[in-house]
Amino acid sequence: MDSTQDNSPFVMFHSTEDLPYEEDILRNSYSIKHWLRYIQHKIGSSDDAVNMLYERALKQLPGSYKLWYGYLKQRMNQVSKLSVLDPMVKEVNNCFERALVFMHKMPRIWIEYCKFLMSQYELTKARRTFDRSLQALPVTQHNRIWPLYIQFIKSYDIPETAVRVYRRYLKMQPEEAEDFINYLISIDRLDEAALKLADIVNDDEFISKEGKSKHQLWTEFAELLCRNPDKITSLNVDSIIREGIKRYVDQQGKLWISLAEYYTRQGLFDKARDIFEEAIASIKTIRDFSQIFDAYTQSEERLIQYQMNQDDLSVDDELQLDLRMIRYEDIIERRPLLLNSVALRQNPHNVDEWLKRVQLLESKPAEIVEAYTEAVQTVDAKQALGKYHLLWVNFAKFYESNGQLEDARLIFEKAVTVNYAKVDDLACVWCEWAEMEIRNDQFPKALKLMQRATAIPSKKTSFFDQSESVQKRVHKSLRLWSMYADLEESFGTYESTKAVYDKIIELKIVTPQIIINYGMFLEEHNYFEESFKAYEKGISLFRWPNVYDIWNTYLSKFLRRYKGSKLERIRDLFEQCLETCPAKYCKQIYLLYAKCEEDYGLAKHSMNIYERATQNVLPQERFDVYNIFVQKAAQMFGITHTREIYEKAIESLPDSEAKEMCLKFADLERKLGEIDRARAIYAHCSQMCDPRTSANFWATWKEFETKHGNEDTIREMLRIKRSVQALNTQVNFMSAQMLVSNGNSADNKENKMSELESMVSENQGQSIAKPELRNTVQFVSSTTLPSNSGQSVDKQANPDEINLDEIMIHPVKVSQVVMKNLLLRKQK
Repeated sequence: MDSTQDNSPFVMFHSTEDLPYEEDILRNSYSIKHWLRYIQHKIGSSDDAVNMLYERALKQLPGSYKLWYGYLKQRMNQVSKLSVLDPMVKEVNNCFERALVFMHKMPRIWIEYCKFLMSQYELTKARRTFDRSLQALPVTQHNRIWPLYIQFIKSYDIPETAVRVYRRYLKMQPEEAEDFINYLISIDRLDEAALKLADIVNDDEFISKEGKSKHQLWTEFAELLCRNPDKITSLNVDSIIREGIKRYVDQQGKLWISLAEYYTRQGLFDKARDIFEEAIASIKTIRDFSQIFDAYTQSEERLIQYQMNQDDLSVDDELQLDLRMIRYEDIIERRPLLLNSVALRQNPHNVDEWLKRVQLLESKPAEIVEAYTEAVQTVDAKQALGKYHLLWVNFAKFYESNGQLEDARLIFEKAVTVNYAKVDDLACVWCEWAEMEIRNDQFPKALKLMQRATAIPSKKTSFFDQSESVQKRVHKSLRLWSMYADLEESFGTYESTKAVYDKIIELKIVTPQIIINYGMFLEEHNYFEESFKAYEKGISLFRWPNVYDIWNTYLSKFLRRYKGSKLERIRDLFEQCLETCPAKYCKQIYLLYAKCEEDYGLAKHSMNIYERATQNVLPQERFDVYNIFVQKAAQMFGITHTREIYEKAIESLPDSEAKEMCLKFADLERKLGEIDRARAIYAHCSQMCDPRTSANFWATWKEFETKHGNEDTIREMLRIKRSVQALNTQVNFMSAQMLVSNGNSADNKENKMSELESMVSENQGQSIAKPELRNTVQFVSSTTLPSNSGQSVDKQANPDEINLDEIMIHPVKVSQVVMKNLLLRKQK
């Protein structure tokens, strides 16, 4: 088409509707807007007309991206349903080539062209076009081409081309190495995949786009190496896995198993077994041991099973099978010992594990000696977990059990020179050495050992000075001196034993039990006064409560020895003891003191002691002391002399115990025939017994009135019961009401109490005067019941069924003191 034809306004003009557009573009032939408006007008007409219009526009404006892009899209849509062999498709390719002459810097044109070529399955041409696009476009826009390029090469089975393209791609995008590795694995090029994976694992700056950590990448690397030993030849798998074992300590078990699997897949079963043994000998955690041991045993089981399933076995095969069975059994038998070795590698200073190891080697003396030797050389006394001295002691006992006493003594000689963490550990070693000599009837040697162990060093040192060695401080060990004293008592003389006890006291390491043992030793040799001096020395050294056992033993021994011959002296001892004795421990001393006065002194003094005891013992022990006081007073002075004791007990004891004392007191008066006294006691006790909670008391009083009272006394008892119940209910109600209205402020407690007392007093002021029940029991003269009183009771089978409507019930008058006590109890 020549230029005259192109510029003619009537070319491809078929209707008068195109005339305005033609005139418009004649006037504005370089305006894209007018060309696009004309093209939009022609959309819907024939494809040739639209194409021709685009051609005319592009001839005028060849550098317009918008025109080229619209034209190319239009041409691709026109051939989208045609065969790739159609000539029209070739024409579209030519259009793209013409467009790229001007649009070679536009990535979208390149992308559309490459996609179009991909749809035509023009592999070589598409690849070359991709390369041309990368050459034409600036580097900053390559990221728009590469994804499509990678998609293209992965869509077809062209591995060599794809690998080469990927290598170029990674130079620009090294973070996409994981995608390259996955592709290499998919095409079974595992050697190159392993090399690339090794590069990214060793690259500290590499960051996985898939979010994988270095450890995960390493795990995949190790798995790839171990599962494909025949395909990966460029790397030294053994050294790589071992390096990983050193680096990733928490995954040692899995990596050792992977390394063994690598040799197993190569058919090197002996090498795999060596790897398992090496792994078990080097790991330090129980978890890794369990994993490796299970994999080891399963591997051996599979090999045995495989050989057993073969039909024809030669003689060599059978021997090899037997050997494998023996190895398998040996592995199973060695499991506890191997597990113990793992624990010792984890903490070589664990004494209990060393002792457990010796137990596992019970039938192997040579290995036991080797284990003990390694243990005492490995374990540090300062870091030992457990009792370190037991290693030396058990080592020596092992030689002793085999009759090698001299070797055992050599072990002990070395043991006493070790710088233990605690003095008590060294003392235990000395004591065990002495006990070994005793077991073998070497008593003089045992005594010499104790003398040697307790020898005082030339330089004075403190027992608690950690900077000094334990050998310089062991002379103050109570364990050593106690055993020394026992040995001297058993095999020494009186003088030597006494010297040992005196030395213990001199060193100020004595205990109350040592003092008691010293006193008993002197007593056994009939040195009674010396034993008493020993007790007194112990009393001067200790304070309460540690001195309680010494006082108790001293007083008991003194009484047993002198009885009543030195009464004043024993009294002074008791008074000296009780002067500083806490209330917690004085009950037994008071009882012993009172027993002494009963047996050898005056009964009056005994009563005074019991009375003092009731005031000085713990509150919870007073009830028991009062019972003993009453019993002793009744035995020595008669029952009538217990009344004062009962009264004091009722006044001083808390309500719960005072009620029981009242019942006992009333029972006593009833037995003496003092019915009115007993009734007065019941009336007094009723103040402390709410009928709703103390049904037992009211049942006892009712039974008493049934037997000894009459109709009037029963009515009086019922009146008191009702009054006490009503009073308790009223007090509870008023207390709750006042607490709710005024709160729990501590500043208003006294005002609330006075208000409550005045309310009760006004309520009680209207009651009819009755004999007042006081806070203390009032004794009345004894009277004889009328002869017909019993009959009146018999006529009334059930006193509770008396018609109380005919009787005027009045509340009991309670003193202000009793009322205050009741209110205090309710508030508590």
